[in-house]
Amino acid sequence: MKRHLFTAASAAILVLAAACAPAAPTAEVAETPPPPVVADPNETSLTMAAEPATLGFNPAAFEKAKADLEAGVAAGKIPGGLFLVARGGQVVNITTVGAEGPGDADPVTPESIFRVYSMTKPIVSVATMQLVEDGKIGLDDQISKYIPEFANPKVLVGKGKTRPAAREITVRDLLSHKSGLIYGVFDQESELGKMYMAAGDIRTDISGLELARAIAALPLAFDPGTAWRYSRSSDVLGAVIEVAAGKPLDALLEEQIFTPLGMNDTHFYLEADEANRLAEPPTTIPPLSTVKVKSPMMSGGGGLNSTTEDYFRFVEMLRGKGSYRGVEIIRPETLEAMLKDEIATGVDRTTWFYDALPGSGFGLGFGLIPIDPRDPAKGKYFTWSGYAGTNMWVDPVNDITTIFMMQNNEASADFRPLHAQWVYGGYAPATTSGPAAPAAQAQ
Repeated sequence: MKRHLFTAASAAILVLAAACAPAAPTAEVAETPPPPVVADPNETSLTMAAEPATLGFNPAAFEKAKADLEAGVAAGKIPGGLFLVARGGQVVNITTVGAEGPGDADPVTPESIFRVYSMTKPIVSVATMQLVEDGKIGLDDQISKYIPEFANPKVLVGKGKTRPAAREITVRDLLSHKSGLIYGVFDQESELGKMYMAAGDIRTDISGLELARAIAALPLAFDPGTAWRYSRSSDVLGAVIEVAAGKPLDALLEEQIFTPLGMNDTHFYLEADEANRLAEPPTTIPPLSTVKVKSPMMSGGGGLNSTTEDYFRFVEMLRGKGSYRGVEIIRPETLEAMLKDEIATGVDRTTWFYDALPGSGFGLGFGLIPIDPRDPAKGKYFTWSGYAGTNMWVDPVNDITTIFMMQNNEASADFRPLHAQWVYGGYAPATTSGPAAPAAQAQ
């Protein structure tokens, strides 16, 4: 009883003391951030238009595309192919022809997986600009900030002799292919190309960062910023953004681009349940990537594999000025900056693929090609393609997006000039009385 009274009294005193004491600060409860907005990967991206003619297209051009692709299959140039055109996000044509590979019974579909090779570059370029938006990297940062081996570069004069470069390579140089780097695999007989091949230019048993460090030990072809040359720039860029983001390239792309857009079939290496959908070429030349066997290399310049369904999401995001179905990947002003010509003045364009086209140029990851080569004032589409013939572009003037999928580098030149005819040959903008002139084809 006494113990009970003592406890009650003690409790009363404690309550009184607590009432008189200053209030303890309340801990702030952190708000749970809302889940990221993502596009549904199970909902098709391929929304079909009710009638192509209502959007300005003559189906005769698409019939020509089918005939051209069927002729390619009959001639043994390709096992199959896919051609897609959309306007305003509505698909006006999907032409599928043939099979996924030689002797393969599976037909080409929007779910067929293709090695898209250099169509990896626009994706890595967008990922880089995301890091620029986040303040994790600067366009004019010297890349030696992230990979110190690139400090104090030298330029090859010839016969083993070098001179100090005028300045170091920047992130902008990598994005615009003005770095002074080259592709050894496409220039194997030159002095510098031989150095690249010896350094591991086509090895897959090393990582992208290891390849970048090996390239850093080699001389440059020219002073950074002074010329355009297609190169390992995007591969080195992939290594740079791995360092800047603090995570592997595949994880970065998955987190920042593929998952938000619902691109669940786009990878550097395929899972076992995806491998049976891989398109294969009819050629004795082995592919540049071994996508069924996972290796350390994740090529930022050419290592991705994707479907038409997936890549269309990425292309539509670009058409949407950085957003797709409510998911913002980059800001409109960021994409606008990527579409400014970086080689218009003061840059040697001797090796630029389209120097014969007035008004053509290259931005931060995209080729900028006149819609009508006869009249550059009509505007440009932005584009890039892949080693085995895949291609995509976005025409912001006519609100058109297009994707072409095939898989044979030896035949890609046969189809490149046809692609523009298929897109524009039967297209009549509402503001004109006739079809738009066929545009030049992208690399």
